[in-house]
Amino acid sequence: MAQIDAFFKLMNDEGASDLHMVAEQQPILRIRGDMERVKFKKMGNEELKAMLYEICPEDKIKIFEELGDVDFGYEIPGLARYRCNYFRQKYGIGAVFREIPSEILTCEQLGLPKVISRLAYLPKGLVLVTGPTGSGKSTTLAAVIDEINRNRKDHILTIEDPIEFVHRSQKCVINHREVGQHTKSFSAALRGALREDPDVIMIGEMRDLETISLAMEAAMTGHLVFGTLHTLNAMKTVDRVVEIFPANQQGQVRSTLSDALKAVVSQTLFKRIDVKGRCAALEVLIATPAVRNLIREGKTYQIASVMQTGKKYGMRTLDDSIMEYLEKRQISADDAYSNSVEKAKFLKFLKKPPSDFTEV
Repeated sequence: MAQIDAFFKLMNDEGASDLHMVAEQQPILRIRGDMERVKFKKMGNEELKAMLYEICPEDKIKIFEELGDVDFGYEIPGLARYRCNYFRQKYGIGAVFREIPSEILTCEQLGLPKVISRLAYLPKGLVLVTGPTGSGKSTTLAAVIDEINRNRKDHILTIEDPIEFVHRSQKCVINHREVGQHTKSFSAALRGALREDPDVIMIGEMRDLETISLAMEAAMTGHLVFGTLHTLNAMKTVDRVVEIFPANQQGQVRSTLSDALKAVVSQTLFKRIDVKGRCAALEVLIATPAVRNLIREGKTYQIASVMQTGKKYGMRTLDDSIMEYLEKRQISADDAYSNSVEKAKFLKFLKKPPSDFTEV
């Protein structure tokens, strides 16, 4: 048993999402969004480095010492998996660990709208799950992949850096590939994927032009492709995909994207005030013919109004989702205001002026 495993057990017991270990500081847990210090001594650089290197593969240590940061996965059987990031900082080594639960929750257990589980039955196309770092994108995607795994007879291929949720093959055959260990890059894995007979491809992160281009190509050639982006809402997601390409290609990209895209799910996590825990406010865009036309014509600013009128298709805006939680008194008015898009709707719920004066 590695020395650091005791901190992982504490993390699990406290319901923390992240563990921060930094030279010359006490360990810190992120519990329901807040940073809480652990009652433990401050460790010097060499002491902490010895603890961290105990669980780090040798090839990853070499990368870290050459480049100054590295990602990898670590698992404690029967407890959880961890996404690990090591980095250098002013006082020495630092590390952040994100807990990936060993149990994969279903869409129903997560309380996701029914339209999310319906995405698992699409025959082909591109589905994007977006949101800021730590907003639960991986958890939502894992629930959808689990729905496919339990109900379809397909080949699922996941490409991640590192592997997070581990699915055991049920009705589907599942292969997990880790960037850096099983393949050189996301784009290299995607190029290979088209020759590996997948029905469903899950891309852990669509970081660059080549990966996004290959993902759209896979969606257009009969595959169901799921991917994540760090964008705040559906409209900005469409703009981000288009704008990553050179200006002279953007017209063609809009046309391709309008045909390939099936849905965008954007989510933001909130701390609950009624019970311990967090909840995800979701914005859902379904690519109806009206939405496809707006993407093709470059009128993404009109997408929000189409979502307002497209509720019968399962569409919802982020503000509507936030308002539902607020009216049920599950989240605070301050959180609702700070994460909303049309902030004027939420001003009346605030007891004092908003803390972010730049938004007034």
